[in-house]
Amino acid sequence: MASKVLRAVVLGPPGSGKGTVCERIARSFGLQRLSSGRFLRESLRAGGEVGVLAKQYVERGLLVPDHVITRIVTAELEKRQGEPWLLDGFPRTLGQAEALDRICEPDLVISLHVPFETLKDRLSARWVHPASGRVYNRDFNPPHVHGVDDLTGEPLVQREDDKPEAVAARLRKYKEAAKPVMELYRSRGVLHSFSGTETNKIWPYVYALLCSKIPPVHAEEED
Repeated sequence: MASKVLRAVVLGPPGSGKGTVCERIARSFGLQRLSSGRFLRESLRAGGEVGVLAKQYVERGLLVPDHVITRIVTAELEKRQGEPWLLDGFPRTLGQAEALDRICEPDLVISLHVPFETLKDRLSARWVHPASGRVYNRDFNPPHVHGVDDLTGEPLVQREDDKPEAVAARLRKYKEAAKPVMELYRSRGVLHSFSGTETNKIWPYVYALLCSKIPPVHAEEED
């Protein structure tokens, strides 16, 4: 499989550390990291039909629905036909997975499992820089100055759905939506699940799995 163009997906509930895992995979194996969140922010800035449609939901504090986020992500993937990539957090629902199949069936799906209490604590301590999507955690990844983004000096905010009272419902919703997605990829034999409370302890197993598929470009990342 080393000569094959690899298209991989990393899935996990909010707070599971999938962003960190994706960063490490991209750096270690030279895969292009594609994030639905980044594509959404770019679409909002660019305007256009889909951007204007997405903005209507964002401005009202609503989740961007499947049919909108799917149009945004698949449009970006169509530009990258034949290229290797790593999808961060997409597809989250069966509808998104079916839309992805029309572009390309992923070769590898990594699913991260973290205990509920750990996720609840992480999310409740999470603050974000809205313009860039940079995420901080007051417990293990705090900003240099409390409440301020390291790069821009702009204020950080806590998302409404990261507040303690909203976290439990958010995690339940994720689990319900993700279950048929996991079943689909498990039935194809491409799903690999990893459980734990610390990214640094999960990472060596993820790294070993990727090494069995493609050669690393930075072997030192195994540590």
